[in-house]
Amino acid sequence: MDGQSSAQGGFDLSKLPAGMDEAAIQRSYMLGIGAMMLLLTLLGAVATILVGYISARVASGISRDLRRAVFTKVEGFSLHEFDTFSTASLITRTNNDVMQGHEEERFDKANKDLTGNLLFVNRVMVVMMPVMMLIMNGVSLIIIWVGAHQVAQASMQVGDMMAFMQYAMQIFFAFIMMSMMFIMLPRAQVSANRIAEVLETEASVKDPASPRAFAPAAQMGIEFRDLSFRYPGAEEDVLHGISFTARPGQTTAIIGATGSGKSSVVGLVPRFYDATDGSVLVGGIDVRELSQVELREKIGFVPQKANLFSGTIGSNLRYADEEASEEALEGAARIAQAAEFIAESPEGLARTISQGGANVSGGQKQRLSIARALVKRPPIYIFDDSFSALDFKTDSALRRALKKETGDATVIIVTQRVATVKAADQIVVLDDGRVVGIGSHESLMGSCETYQEIATSQLSEEELR
Repeated sequence: MDGQSSAQGGFDLSKLPAGMDEAAIQRSYMLGIGAMMLLLTLLGAVATILVGYISARVASGISRDLRRAVFTKVEGFSLHEFDTFSTASLITRTNNDVMQGHEEERFDKANKDLTGNLLFVNRVMVVMMPVMMLIMNGVSLIIIWVGAHQVAQASMQVGDMMAFMQYAMQIFFAFIMMSMMFIMLPRAQVSANRIAEVLETEASVKDPASPRAFAPAAQMGIEFRDLSFRYPGAEEDVLHGISFTARPGQTTAIIGATGSGKSSVVGLVPRFYDATDGSVLVGGIDVRELSQVELREKIGFVPQKANLFSGTIGSNLRYADEEASEEALEGAARIAQAAEFIAESPEGLARTISQGGANVSGGQKQRLSIARALVKRPPIYIFDDSFSALDFKTDSALRRALKKETGDATVIIVTQRVATVKAADQIVVLDDGRVVGIGSHESLMGSCETYQEIATSQLSEEELR
């Protein structure tokens, strides 16, 4: 019996020399094997922890690098690339494009296909997991039943049976993980393709290899020289032979009907797009010869749609200058006619602004955007129809304050309101992408039919004088 037991234990006591302590040898053997098993268990636990830690670090590192790469790439995009990946495009596709019946059928078919695929996958998973667990436990029972007979017949050790069972469990778990991968990989492939699409997109507006720099005392005038432009992918130009100069110390207003090309003209100054023909010169230098950072540091641009960020009024105004003092912020807000509604809140400049400025009105958003540009105090100001949400009284007060504040700066105001441009030093009238008149309000009323039509449609006889 002792011989049988010792054989099952892996150590044949019948071969020991006479007089040796068999119990001590068995105890030493079991302690040695037990210590080895404990060590292996500890090593396995440490390895499991290390694998989890390394996997988490690798996954987090890849995610961080991808986010940084996408963010850096997007920072260099021009408006053409933003148009390609814009929310507006998605809204158009899901609203306008599903009107023209055919698109509704396409969407319905795609939606049903997606629903069917998701239901199939979920049904497979619901059935597969219990089946795999049933098979795994059934195999475990078979191994234990067969192994028990082999152990009883002294043809197998208990440790061998347990090892065999562990190997079988590992194989089954590998199959389970493989089945999960078949579900995860297609989704990961789609995500990878979407990220790769952004990373592989080349920016259409690029800095020159050897950019020029402005002279220290350069006059920041803006000259449009025989400028033509068409949007990427378009068949026709939207601007044709635009030529005029916006001089420092003067206010140049650009007016015209909707779709006349006003925003397209001013969008070429900070290189949101590049001209198709002709050139835009800032400070006597073609903007394509300057780095985008060098150029945009000189411009305070207030777009048609005021953009505010989650934070406070103060943090939004300091977006233009992080080191701006409280006095500078208050002064800019006062010029932009925003001081009154800021003072209405007990928090003042610390008032919370939600993402996109959802908790302030359209006029308040425009005034805060104008104040943000004033905090920067650049030599060039461009207001792209940024007074449209203001009432006429606020509009007038803001323009008077701006006139005093901007001083020697070059100011361009894009608008559809004649009342906003009456006092401008120079008014440029656009019609269908062409300049049809340049001059003061008085001169254009006598020489430009397009301006006359716009003015008479908005102002009374007394206001026109």
